[in-house]
Amino acid sequence: MLSRILDRCCRMFDHLIAALLAIMVILVFGNVMLRYGLDSGITLSEELARWLFVWMTFLGAIVALREQQHLGLESFTRRLGPAARRLCAGLRRGLMLGCCALLGIGAFQQGLINLGSQSAVMETSLAWLDGAVLVFALFACLILIVPARGSAGAPLAPDAKDDSPSAPSGRDRP
Repeated sequence: MLSRILDRCCRMFDHLIAALLAIMVILVFGNVMLRYGLDSGITLSEELARWLFVWMTFLGAIVALREQQHLGLESFTRRLGPAARRLCAGLRRGLMLGCCALLGIGAFQQGLINLGSQSAVMETSLAWLDGAVLVFALFACLILIVPARGSAGAPLAPDAKDDSPSAPSGRDRP
């Protein structure tokens, strides 16, 4: 059930990322056109575009983690046996959970500090930026704890399959 909720949230994040990107393009392009064409501009365009980019980046990181598209170095683990691969996957997941927990705690503390601070142009609390990090940390921890549907508790990256060029395929076997 929680896995389905995470899948739906990630689909919603996909649409939100597209909307944020569209808003950023409109703001920046409109601001450039106004500057060069009419010698004026949208005052909050740059700052809002930066904020949207921060949110878009962290939402994209959530979706990438859910879809197992994060960067990984598998050249070492491909050479290990199945038991050692599972151990490495467990260590990796534990380290990622620890990092996400620290990131979330730090974002929460920084958000409390920034509650009273306002941005220069939009005059909005800077805690909104820390909120992007906090949302990422919470969703990343959930994604790391709850296995994706169909994976039956498998590690983040499939470890049973070896796609290396040196590995024999089923067709090469007698």
